[in-house]
Amino acid sequence: MRSKYVNPFTDFGFKKIFGEEASKPLLLDFLNAVLPQQHRITNLSFKNTEQLGQTDADRKAIYDIYCETESGEKIIVELQKAKQNYFKERTVYYSTFPIREQADKGEWNYNLKAVFCVGILDFTFDDYANETSQTDVVHSIQLKNQQGLVFYEKLTYIYLEMPNFQKKETALETRLDQWLYFIKHLENFETIPTIFKDEVFTKAFQKAELAKFNQTELDNYESSLKVYRDLKNVIDTAFDEGKLEGISEGKLATAQSAKRMGLSTKDIIQLTGLSAAEIESL
Repeated sequence: MRSKYVNPFTDFGFKKIFGEEASKPLLLDFLNAVLPQQHRITNLSFKNTEQLGQTDADRKAIYDIYCETESGEKIIVELQKAKQNYFKERTVYYSTFPIREQADKGEWNYNLKAVFCVGILDFTFDDYANETSQTDVVHSIQLKNQQGLVFYEKLTYIYLEMPNFQKKETALETRLDQWLYFIKHLENFETIPTIFKDEVFTKAFQKAELAKFNQTELDNYESSLKVYRDLKNVIDTAFDEGKLEGISEGKLATAQSAKRMGLSTKDIIQLTGLSAAEIESL
């Protein structure tokens, strides 16, 4: 039986809720719940994600949401459906694009606007230095010195580990709690929980309701949902066969299988950690 609401972990569902022009109030509300209080946003504009990459491979790998605040701060919001090798390195690499694009032609004093990279993860890191971090949902990361003092405050990575979010509806305390609960359980809702009665979430549920989609949107969503499920199946099979244990041949074989299943380059990158160029050469 088809769910009443879209799966927000699909590319289509995520962008339907947060990445359309009509979704700005939802994205603003979500980002203000995630970002530090001193960076509260009153307005933002969407930017073309393809502007971030300098090569064809970069532009094919970058996806989801890239926006700019009214004060010029840059924000990348990325949905990560599967853990990949060098995931952190990939995030750091992508964060350099909105930094480099700020370089003015001619004389420039290197005064940069802040850059935020927000990752919504449908997996956990599993590489914590201590056990107390294993159940953390929000990870906020900046460059710090050996005393733990912030060295550079204009570059921030915020990761939301969705599997670690276990709060029930009655235990939700903050606006971020509400958004995490919404994202994690949306596909399973049959009715709107009482905690989501304000205007922003009313609009979010309206945008997510499948009955309001036209046929083209439904077709695109079903295709996106199939990719999401296929990706999960490929991951499970790959781990069962030991293909994601660092063996190059195994990664290539997994990538070939994923391509035959119709998965996109970005999903295969997440799955295998291979570059876009390596995938295209298969």
